[in-house]
Amino acid sequence: MTRRAETIELAVLGLLHEGPMHGYELRKRLNLMLGWGRVLSYGSLYPTLKKMLRTGLIEEAELGSVRPSRRPRITYQLTDDGHHRFEHLMTEVGPTAWEDETFGVRFAFFGRTDMESRLRVLEGRRSRLQERLHRVQADLARTQKEVDRYAAELQRHGVESVEREVDWLSRLIDAERRGGQPGPVDGAHLPAGTPDGGPPDRT
Repeated sequence: MTRRAETIELAVLGLLHEGPMHGYELRKRLNLMLGWGRVLSYGSLYPTLKKMLRTGLIEEAELGSVRPSRRPRITYQLTDDGHHRFEHLMTEVGPTAWEDETFGVRFAFFGRTDMESRLRVLEGRRSRLQERLHRVQADLARTQKEVDRYAAELQRHGVESVEREVDWLSRLIDAERRGGQPGPVDGAHLPAGTPDGGPPDRT
């Protein structure tokens, strides 16, 4: 399974953990959550749903149609195995948990994660971004005299985007350690790939 398919599976498990949903509602919620900068097609969603049905993570349930002329609407719900799979995945806090495509989904379900796991994911994400920031800053210093002003401006934008996310993560980490809640977060500080943060920064 590709990383993207794994991320869709985790998102589906998390959404169905809230309760049964039909395909249209799942797709709408996924598009809000994944923030990949393009619409998630049914051609991407339904192969994942079929695989999850085959492996017993979800099951179908029919709801009665409003009008007899319409087919019953199929909804999807988690099985016991699906609940266990979601809980297991949310306790995995290795490097894949803080990658661009995965972090936003993990963060969306932080309310169902223990504080230790949240901190490990947040600190791992911050460390990964700090490494990226140092690399981009070094590249910018080397190339700013060699590229035109638009390319240089794009590089500076990448640096600023990563700096904002590092600052946002630091505030979240401090709040977790204090056992409190972070203060209001301006949308400009949200990380790429979270529900309000837009498409991942690929700098």
